[in-house]
Amino acid sequence: MARSTNAYGMTVPVAGRRLHQHRDVFRELVDLGYTDVWTAEADGSDGLTPLALAAAWAPELRLGVAILPAYTRGPALLAQSAAALADAAPGRFAMGIGASSNVIVERWNGIPFAEPYKQTRDMVRFLKAALTGEKVTEEYATFAVNGFRCGVVPEQQPPILVAALREGMLRMAGREGDGAIINWLSADDVRTVAPIVHGAADGEPREIVARIFVCPSTDADTVRAQAKRAIAAYLNVPVYRAFHEWIGRSEDLGPMWAAWGEGDRKKALDVIPDHVVDELIIHGAPEACREHIARYVEAGVDTPALSVMGFAGVDPMQAIRDLAPTGS
Repeated sequence: MARSTNAYGMTVPVAGRRLHQHRDVFRELVDLGYTDVWTAEADGSDGLTPLALAAAWAPELRLGVAILPAYTRGPALLAQSAAALADAAPGRFAMGIGASSNVIVERWNGIPFAEPYKQTRDMVRFLKAALTGEKVTEEYATFAVNGFRCGVVPEQQPPILVAALREGMLRMAGREGDGAIINWLSADDVRTVAPIVHGAADGEPREIVARIFVCPSTDADTVRAQAKRAIAAYLNVPVYRAFHEWIGRSEDLGPMWAAWGEGDRKKALDVIPDHVVDELIIHGAPEACREHIARYVEAGVDTPALSVMGFAGVDPMQAIRDLAPTGS
């Protein structure tokens, strides 16, 4: 379902802080007016441990994971993990799930990245059943479950949000899930993707969560130079390349993809247009950043989940303060 409050989230853990140092971080986020904390799961901490700490240390915050891959935990373990967080934070946990990428799933975890659409769909369907306490015996297209019953049934069922890029996943997020988590897109791109989610929902409300990359620095040259490395690292991953081809950036990013494919990493960075950086990574003075974030909300995002990029020597905690909705 869609959010009914003015949501404003921050990605945790904060760079440079150990997990055991986050009690004060979470308390400050509350004081600054943040409503949510969101995690990711790639090569840092797992997606759930920081949320378990936040559940205990900051019961005012909503907790979201964006995302857990649909491959890297078996169905029963994934259901247990989601149920445990939902039980620790009743009504405050949002379960994000998605295909992730071939890099994380296949290269790093040794699991074939086969049929990502079906794998994600099947996990969503399984979780919808398992989290109610129903005994599940089912042959899904990508896996089978024989007689599993989740021993922890949450007091309130957590929304299941689907990480979605192109049309198939976006429609599935609206049809099978409770909303979508979108990523690496501009505010204008939201106007393309959000209606697809809502159009597949048969009139039911759906939440749109956007992970938004932000660097509150006025050193535009340094930010752009460093941001281009992040853009190249992500947008050459096949799933992100396909998304940006679909959304209409082939002309802008085609030279980067060609240079990257030829092994010329320096040229790949040099040919990324500055305006693409400015569209995908918010930077500038804090007030300008907040105004840019607001454009995502105006375009259809219910929950902005900010992710601070520490370019140009930006201190992550100071950035969190500078970006706070209260303007603190």
